[in-house]
Order: sequence, then C-alpha cells, then structure tokens
Amino acid sequence: MNILIVGAGKVGSTLAAYLSQEDHDITIIDNDEDVIQQINDTLDVMCIKGPGAAPSVLREAGAKEADLVLATTNMDEVNMLCALTAKRLGAKYTIARIRDVAYTEDLASLQKDLAIDAVINPEYATALEISRLLRLPAAANVDTFFRGKVEMIGVRVREEDPIVGHPLSDLFGRASTLSILFSAAERKGEVIIPDGSFVPRPGDKLFVTGTPKDLSIYLRSLGRDLPKVQSAFLIGGSRIAHYLSKMLLSMGVRVTLVENDEEHCRRLSEWLPGALVLYGDGTDQELLASEHFANNDAFVALTGRDEDNLISALYAQQQGIRKVVAKCNRMNYAAVVQAAGLECVVAPKLITVAHILRLVRGLENKEGSVMSALYRLADTDAEAAEFILQANTPHLGVPLKDLSIRKGFLIVALLHENHVVIPSGTTVLSAGDRVIVISHAKGIQTFRDIFQKG
Repeated sequence: MNILIVGAGKVGSTLAAYLSQEDHDITIIDNDEDVIQQINDTLDVMCIKGPGAAPSVLREAGAKEADLVLATTNMDEVNMLCALTAKRLGAKYTIARIRDVAYTEDLASLQKDLAIDAVINPEYATALEISRLLRLPAAANVDTFFRGKVEMIGVRVREEDPIVGHPLSDLFGRASTLSILFSAAERKGEVIIPDGSFVPRPGDKLFVTGTPKDLSIYLRSLGRDLPKVQSAFLIGGSRIAHYLSKMLLSMGVRVTLVENDEEHCRRLSEWLPGALVLYGDGTDQELLASEHFANNDAFVALTGRDEDNLISALYAQQQGIRKVVAKCNRMNYAAVVQAAGLECVVAPKLITVAHILRLVRGLENKEGSVMSALYRLADTDAEAAEFILQANTPHLGVPLKDLSIRKGFLIVALLHENHVVIPSGTTVLSAGDRVIVISHAKGIQTFRDIFQKG
C-alpha cells in the first residue's frame, strides 16, 4: 500500500517503523528539519519537509495516489484539515488523530462532515486499557475480544503457584471444566507458543484466554482473586486522567486526582464533579503521605514525564498499594522497572500503533477474512488478532486436528453463533465465526497466513 504519514512525532515515527517492515511504501511529511533528518537516517522511507495540511505539500507527497493518509500531528485541527484536504485530492482512506475532549463529544458528525474515514484517540484508548487493568487487578495485562465475551490476561508465575513444574497437558486436565486456554508465554523477553509439554517456571508471564467468569475462577485457584478496586489515586491531570476518571466514576470507584497546574486543577474540578481534585505535586512524597494515598486500592501515574511516573509507581508499590499502573512511552525505561517488579506499564503510542495496524491490515485484506481487532502481547513481538471468517475462508468445516497450521500460530478462541468456544482438535470453523489467533512471526495480515502453504 502507498501510505502517507503526516507528523513524525512519537506515534508517526513508530508507525513508520512498523509499517515499513511490512513492505508498504511510506512517505512522511513533517515541518521539523531535524526530525526529517533523523527519520532519513534510521528508516527506509521517503521524507518531505513542509506543513502537512498544505495542498501543495500533500500533492508533492502523492496524496492523490495514496491508499491511506494518516494525520498524526500534535494538533487536532491540523489533522482534521489534513484528512479533509487529502481526501479531496484523491486519497482513498484517511485516519486522523483527534484527542481534545471537546471534539470527542460530537465526533460522529464531525467525522462525517470532514470525510474522515477513521479517528484515533490515543488518550481515550489508553484510559480504556487502564480501566480494564483496574477492573481485573490480579492481571498484568487485559485484552478483550468479542465485545467482552472473551478476555486474554497476562499473569506472572510465582514460585508458590501450583502450576509451577507441571506440563500444560496436566493443567488442561485439571481445568477441563473451565473455558480457558494457555495461549502464550513470555520467558526472559522471548515469546513461546506453548504446547502440552510446556512447563511453567517462576518469572514466566502466562497469557490465558477464556471467558471472564472462567478466568476469575482460574485466578481464584491461584490465590490471585483480588477484591474489586473501590478507590483510585491518580497523579497528573492529563487527557488520559480525564477520560479514566470518568470511566472509573461510572464504575462506582472513588477517584482522587492530583494536578500541579492550579488553573487546570479548577477546570478538572468542574469537569469531574464526582472526583476529589487536589492542587499539588503528585510526585511529592510528603503530599502523598498527607493525603493518605496508600489507603487506596489503586495508584495510576499519568504525568507528562515518564521518569516521574515510573518512580512514583515504584514508590506506591513499595507502600503496599495492590494495583499500580504507570504511563510510559519509552520502552527501555519500562523494561527496567518491570524487572524491578512493576508489572503494569502502558504506552499510549503502542496502543495507538496497534489500533492503526489493525485498520491498515483490514484495508488490504481481501482474502476471506476481516481483521476486527489487533493487540500486541505486552511489550513482546507477538500479536493477538481477531478475524471474522467469510464464506471463501479456506478449510471451513475441517476439524482443527486435520489442518496444517504453521509453527508460531495458535487459534485460541472462537465465537460461533454467539457462543464462546475454546477450541479442541475436533472444533471446526464456519463462515461468520469470529476467531482469535496468536501469532509469533511477521505481522499477520490475513487468516490464510496461519496455514502451511500447499
């Protein structure tokens, strides 16, 4: 595909890196000479310097022939204008990053009026992910499929867990009454698609797929069935904090939010009447102690500085808060603190990239399946993709045990006639089924990719 990316910030440059690896023709527009030079030095893409919303610049970049234009600058208005202009020049599909809370309230009509095909909001998507982590505090990662009917959770294996030292074939027998499947394992930074002989070790992160009810039972069997979060302490009054506070309040969670900009603190108090909004430095340990922050069930660090978020989160964990989440876009930082025991680190740019990759693969996929969701498994190179099978999808009606599925791919769940099925060897696929596939290879494009050729 011919893809044009306007704005080479965190999201734009990360997108360019991923998409260029998938053999797309990438052109980047940015107004910053230093950024353009850095991209030129590190990626095999075409770069053009100039204002991304200017028709002349878009023409020079080939917007007329573009299959996709991604407007990812830091300004919502520029992104909207860029998408509109590119569409009028002939671009087939446009995606705009729109983050401001004021725009999101009437987003559908705005999108229609400006002919924007899709909108991404990294802050809202990040808040949604954090809300899922707080809803299931025993899990290090939570991804949802089939509109919440199936979840995939990441759980770190501990020395005392009863699953340690036993092959998964034994565990399948014990959990035969539960609709769960051990889908993947992360061991020392490497991803393993497990078979029945895989033996969990302390320190492994196991990814388990199943219905929310059965996953709760499984967590209870491990002694990890933590009580529901009743109160949350947030530092940093960012857009993510705004969206997250609204979500938590709607869930009945008490929210305390600390913001160090006095004027913004007043605005947050007006926007979030159900929350306790405090003016002060949320990274100040004396302030945290004076507000008895350790009495909360959850702590979420959402300031604009990765370093402050990670240090504050480690301090909160040290104080015994049972669910701690930190925002961090620098994955080298995240790896260090995860080694120190902080499990839940969210990266808005990676959440956004996964969303856009799913849209891109859906646009180019015309081979008997439609990708409807895509998640990266934590900070690994494995992915979980959800497909809707069509009448021309290959191997329908054939038992899974008779199919030649490539190494590194695993079907972990399917939704058949609105019923969740955790697959076995006798399971067959049908048109209209929704299927979740774990892949540990180059990005999966279509459902056909999982089968051996020939």
